[in-house]
Amino acid sequence: MPSTVVPCLRYHDTPAMLAWLCTNFGFTIRRCIPGRQGEVAHAELTLGDGMVMIGTHSEDDYGRLLATPAQAGGLLTQTIWLHVDDADAVHARVLGSGAVITQPIGDAPQGGRAFACRDPEGHLWQVGTYDPWDAA
Repeated sequence: MPSTVVPCLRYHDTPAMLAWLCTNFGFTIRRCIPGRQGEVAHAELTLGDGMVMIGTHSEDDYGRLLATPAQAGGLLTQTIWLHVDDADAVHARVLGSGAVITQPIGDAPQGGRAFACRDPEGHLWQVGTYDPWDAA
């Protein structure tokens, strides 16, 4: 069954972020809708049974409710947990992409291997092998 909670993120250079998220985390673009001025108005990326939706940050009514990490001085009120089969392999790809590692790869207290990084526009991702759906 697909996830019923879908995080949504806004980016400034959405085409570059689509490529980065697919290359480094293994997402697949399910849908990409262009905006009126050629920007990405809405994109859906899937990984396993999960999904994130992203779009280009704009100063419309919805956009004024959000701040990108750069606009918020790098502070965030949320992170995204990304369950993967091989955290070490994802970590190696992310390191090669120049992303900022905020928590080095290691054994996680809840089990498995995990690390945390900021994507090129500053959103914080926690990546690991721990599957909260399997936890009792």
